[in-house]
Amino acid sequence: MGFSGHLVFARSQRPLLEAPVFESIHQELKDTVHAWRPRPGGWQTLQFDHGLWENDYLFTLVEWTGAPACVADVSDSDIALVTGLGTDRQRWQAWLNLDNAAALLAEEPENLDDVSLWVGTPEFDEAVRRKRAELEVDVPANAEGALAWAAAAGLPATAQQPRIEELLSSQETFAERLFSALLDELGFPQATQPSPKP
Repeated sequence: MGFSGHLVFARSQRPLLEAPVFESIHQELKDTVHAWRPRPGGWQTLQFDHGLWENDYLFTLVEWTGAPACVADVSDSDIALVTGLGTDRQRWQAWLNLDNAAALLAEEPENLDDVSLWVGTPEFDEAVRRKRAELEVDVPANAEGALAWAAAAGLPATAQQPRIEELLSSQETFAERLFSALLDELGFPQATQPSPKP
């Protein structure tokens, strides 16, 4: 069983969970939020269990931090839909793990009573192939949006669009790893390593 929930990435000199947008979350639930190792420059990632994040939080978070932010909606570690928002209100989105996303989003036959009987059939495989091709068409625009968002965050323009496209088209066991790799490829500073124990 993988992780289902949201990965929130934003910049703040204060702990990100102190943002006013999270005040409505009960303290017991806040205690379940896991902070990833921070990245230099105040960049932080919070891992929220499913049900603790609302879509309109992203806009409020960008306003509070004064910096671009993004959120990955992760389902069972299989797929993630990443939504980025800049201070100019420009949004971009991208699926991670396109094969899995295509299987989830494939158009089901109208007269289908039991999905389990359809999965694995030649008709299912063809529907997934068509959906995968549709998603693939959007990859260059998604990569371009991600690069523009990273540039608006003040990152040096070292990221290459072909590499971002390759990553958005790749497959990984855990979508969370792809999310972290995407941030790396976009040029965000690498997460700090814990100090070695004496």
